Amino acid sequence: MAQYLLSVHMIEGEPAPAPEVMEQAYRDVGAFNKELQASGAWVFAGGLHPPTTATVVRYQDGDVVTTDGPFAETKEHLGGFWVVKAPDLDAALALAGRASRACKRPVEVRPFQDEPEA
Repeated sequence: MAQYLLSVHMIEGEPAPAPEVMEQAYRDVGAFNKELQASGAWVFAGGLHPPTTATVVRYQDGDVVTTDGPFAETKEHLGGFWVVKAPDLDAALALAGRASRACKRPVEVRPFQDEPEA
C-alpha cells in the first residue's frame, strides 16, 4: 500500500475563522483522525506552529548555517499534515476530501517515492 502526504495549506493574512468555527474544525479533525486510525490508513499527523517560528538549516561551504524564518518567501504555508496509507491515488484523494472538509482548508495530496530496492 502506498503512502501519501496530505498537506494542509494556510494563507498568510487571511482572516481568522470565528472561534466557534475553529472549535468545530478541531472536533472534526479529531473525529477524522480517529476514523483514519480505526481504518488502518493512519501513519502520522501533526499541526505546525506559524512559519515565523521556523529555522532554516543549510550546509554551505563546509559549514552548517541557520537562519530565522521560513524557507519560502510566500503567503501560503504548510499548516499541518497527515501521512496516510492508501491503495491508490483515488483512495488518497477521497481521504483528502474528508480532511479538507474537517479542517476547512485546502489539502494537497502527494505520493511518497517508492523505497529503492536493496
